[in-house]
Amino acid sequence: SLAKIIHNASRRKDKPFVKVNCAALPDNLLESEMFGYVKGAFTGADRDKPGRFQEADGGSIFLDEIGDMPLSLQAKLLRVLEDKEFYPLGGRELCRVDVRIIAATNQIVEELVREKRFREDLFYRLNVMRLELPPLKERRGDLPLLISNFLKKYNITKGAAASRIAEDAMEILLNYQYPGNIRELENIIEHACVLCQGEVIERRHLPLYVQTISSHREGETISRPDVAAGRDQWERQRIVEALQEHRWQRQKAARA
Repeated sequence: SLAKIIHNASRRKDKPFVKVNCAALPDNLLESEMFGYVKGAFTGADRDKPGRFQEADGGSIFLDEIGDMPLSLQAKLLRVLEDKEFYPLGGRELCRVDVRIIAATNQIVEELVREKRFREDLFYRLNVMRLELPPLKERRGDLPLLISNFLKKYNITKGAAASRIAEDAMEILLNYQYPGNIRELENIIEHACVLCQGEVIERRHLPLYVQTISSHREGETISRPDVAAGRDQWERQRIVEALQEHRWQRQKAARA
């Protein structure tokens, strides 16, 4: 992710990189996840537990979907930004931390501020260096390499057999709109890897809704230069990988 790239390019690169999805947990669990808790803070808290901020001390913490963070937690986060300290849930002793905070959202934060759903003071504290990434549908040239990287990821982490994608399946993936952006693309590839028992992901391995939408869009195939360039780059990468795997013996690589 871009957040990890920023971390790795900083002086904190040898320190922890911690990610928190602010939209994935209910408010009460998000607070204990971020800031930790002390023994007896709530029923079942039988020991002290450090939060993600303590784990990230000296490094970086990535707050994904920060637009979904409740206002009560935004106040606590603002204190961390300003004073580098906070109270764990149920605690009476301040914890001091030194972390770089990287935040991301797919919402328009200025609108959240106007609607009183996001603190204006927190927005300006976070908005020191702002990077805007266009949605995936506007970066179609990135698709082939992203698909290749996700395939490699599931080869390594889950032992998936699939290593390449059939031409008709690739055409569907290149022309899909991805309202869920990169997360949706990764979920689609994971879905296909689970269903595919061989080396080649075919159209039938893709989620049905992707196939259906694609069939409705026949005749609207996107033929932008960036897609063609991206696909050419992906194909060159696959050829080089095959040659490397077979020690640059072209006949064996061609059969692969």
